[in-house]
This record gives sequence, C-alpha cells and structure tokens, in this order.
Amino acid sequence: MDYKIVDINKYYRKDVYLRFSDGPKCSISMTYKLDITHLKEVCKERNEKLNIALLYLVTKAINSRDDYKMYYDFKKNELRSYNVFNVKHYVFNKETEVCKIVHSKYYLDYKEFYLNTYKDIEEAKKVDFKEDDKEYPDEFDASAMPWVSYDSFNLELPDGYLYFNPIINWGKFFESSGRTLLPMTIRLNHAIADGYLLSKFFLIIEDYIKEF
Repeated sequence: MDYKIVDINKYYRKDVYLRFSDGPKCSISMTYKLDITHLKEVCKERNEKLNIALLYLVTKAINSRDDYKMYYDFKKNELRSYNVFNVKHYVFNKETEVCKIVHSKYYLDYKEFYLNTYKDIEEAKKVDFKEDDKEYPDEFDASAMPWVSYDSFNLELPDGYLYFNPIINWGKFFESSGRTLLPMTIRLNHAIADGYLLSKFFLIIEDYIKEF
C-alpha cells in the first residue's frame, strides 16, 4: 500500500478537519514572491531549464510533509496520506494555444528527476492533446504561467467538493532591487491546511533553494 488511511479520531487537525469538511467547505490560497536569484544563476551555469528545477523543488517541498500529500476518496469516505506525491504539469503548444498534460514521477535525486522530467516533456510535445479518464490520487498539480507576473491568483473548485491535492502555480519572474523574484501560488483545502501550512510551504522551498 502506497498510502496510509488517516484515523480522524487521532488526526492532529481533527477539529479543523471536521469543521471544514462537514460544515462550510472552502479552499485557501497564498501568493508569495519567491527569491530565485540563486536558483536562476545555478541553472544558467549548468545549462539547465529553470522550469524543471522549479518543478523539482516544488515537488520536493510537497513531499516533505504528510499534510501536503492528502487525498480524499469520496467513494469510501476515506482520508489518505500518500507516501509519495508525483507531479502533473503542462507543456504549452504555441500553435494550438492548448496545454498538454505531463505526468512525472518524483525522484529525490535531482539529476534523476531532471532527466526523466525532461524526457516526459519532450515526449508530450510529440503527441496530440488527449485527456484521459484515469484518476491520479497520488499527484498534485503544478502549472507555470510565464507570460505575465502577478500579485495574486485564485482557482475555485465547486462548493462541497473535497479536493485535497495541492495546486501550485507560478508566473513570470521579474527583477527588483537586484534580485530575481517569482510569484508563486499554492492552493489547499482548508479542512487539511491553514495559514501556517501555506506559509511553511514557501519557507521549505526557500531552504531548498539555498541548498541547491
């Protein structure tokens, strides 16, 4: 089994979970201007794609805590915490102006992740867009929007829909006071997350960038 079933009675966020799953259902999001100066410089030196490096750091951060790897199976009324979350991301086709879905496996080793994700992207470029009906409970969503920078971004899901998998977005980076900043947004369901966990996500990524 690649996940564990969360015992609600022993869940450390039990009261909050019950309040926002049985009562008013809502999501929370936060946008943060991430300092990627060091990351951008390292990628340039290595001749690596910045977007894949960002995908790696985001995926590593998601996998750093069980809180970010939660999934709700409505058919069984079952709250799960997966051992590993992989990433669903997108490649944009300039001609059709449609994004193709790419599924990439998470590897803790950066080089392994980079090479496999690069291959996934190149393979996706060769095929026509096709949405499949398969469910991916052990994936979170990451989407780059490199055309504009932004101050905030909101993504709404239907009321009453308990979707716990994280959704991450980021926009165009920009220069400010000699630093390179990137607007990044995380969306989580309030039943399994709060302002601390939103903030912690960005603090974790900042630490990973320093170590990169």
